[in-house]
Amino acid sequence: MRLYSTVFAGSWFDHVHGWCTHRDQFNILFIKYEDMIMDLRSVVKQMCKFLGKELDEEALDIVVKRASFNEMKKDPLANKEDLPEEFYNVKKGKFMRKGTIGDWKNTMTVAQSEVFDTIFQEKMGDLDIEFIWDNKEKA
Repeated sequence: MRLYSTVFAGSWFDHVHGWCTHRDQFNILFIKYEDMIMDLRSVVKQMCKFLGKELDEEALDIVVKRASFNEMKKDPLANKEDLPEEFYNVKKGKFMRKGTIGDWKNTMTVAQSEVFDTIFQEKMGDLDIEFIWDNKEKA
């Protein structure tokens, strides 16, 4: 019995695990949502370095502003409001909700969280990657 569902592009576990296990074969920069929420400017600088591009402070300010959660939430190309209903039904909820870390605690029950932890360990336990699940972890 499968205790997790697939999403539009397949299983999140399979997607992330596949890229992480091939990190040495490809030139991959891993960026996590939580990193962007905590310090978007640093992440943009990290991406620029990875791509071999330099931005002056003014251009960096523009990128950071436009890539902020609040700006992206307003953009139909970023917030998936333009997808056909068979791919994403906006009536069932927003693709971009709050832009916070740890809000899963307001949605998942303790039992659901425990099931997720078990599946996560089974699917991702062999990876050398850290995830931030809670605001308290960013200190």
